[in-house]
Amino acid sequence: MTETFLDVPGARLCAETFGDPADPALLLIGGVAGAMDWWQDDFCRALAAGGGDGDADRHGRFVIRYDHRDTGRSRTDPPGAPSYTGDDLALDPVRVLDALGIDRAHLVGVSMGGGIAQQVAIEHPGRVASLTLISTSPLTRDADGPPLPGPAPEIQAQFASPPPDPDWGDPDAVARSLAEADRVYAGPGYDEAESLATARRVVARSIDPAAASNHFLVDGSPVRGTLADVAVPALVLHGEDDPLFPPEHGRAVAAEIRGARLVLLPGVGHQYPPRSAWGVVVPEILAITAPERTAP
Repeated sequence: MTETFLDVPGARLCAETFGDPADPALLLIGGVAGAMDWWQDDFCRALAAGGGDGDADRHGRFVIRYDHRDTGRSRTDPPGAPSYTGDDLALDPVRVLDALGIDRAHLVGVSMGGGIAQQVAIEHPGRVASLTLISTSPLTRDADGPPLPGPAPEIQAQFASPPPDPDWGDPDAVARSLAEADRVYAGPGYDEAESLATARRVVARSIDPAAASNHFLVDGSPVRGTLADVAVPALVLHGEDDPLFPPEHGRAVAAEIRGARLVLLPGVGHQYPPRSAWGVVVPEILAITAPERTAP
């Protein structure tokens, strides 16, 4: 694992890489207000290794994860005063690839990161080798399609009455607040100990954890194209117990992209792939990113 800082327009982004740079690049794009730590170290290593000893695919991946602006060790603005737009968040994956000298990468995005990955695939198709979309909703959709269901009642209740902010001067209180937010969205297999450990890592390496809320204040431009324009292999991974985007959202994403493969994950909610699902998720991502599958 190697940490690096990348200077991009308007920001300095912190990134970490796993594996051999000579292997196919795989870029992980996190969710809203999410530092890169939510992509677990062991998950990144499993992808970089190319599978277990008994796997037919032993070709590694060069795995890249990064802190969005206002998260982790990337450039941070004062809470409530972001200096960037949603367009910057959407373009940062391309900027990360540029800064690392990578022409084309496999994109894996979760939630907001899935929306960003969709936009990059539509607007910058030459930079994308394949697309894996996790716990997300279609960025564009046929207007004649049926309406998609809204969030579960418990999520709607939290939207209507958000919990109070933690004491930002108390790292443990902030970590517990992040872990509780993870619990609300996660599925039945929520691992409290692992979630809290990850949240503590996030807080310990964040310049200002309160700044992550700036993501909710920025807007982006309409996407220039539709998912029907996506012409790379695509995988949609969606939790059967997602309370924010019920499974119909994952089905809709897969229906909009020609040839997309849909895999529903039992016991998984709206979350980064939990360890309990890695036995399915890791082989699926390795399959969609296999060199023979995506060779030009």
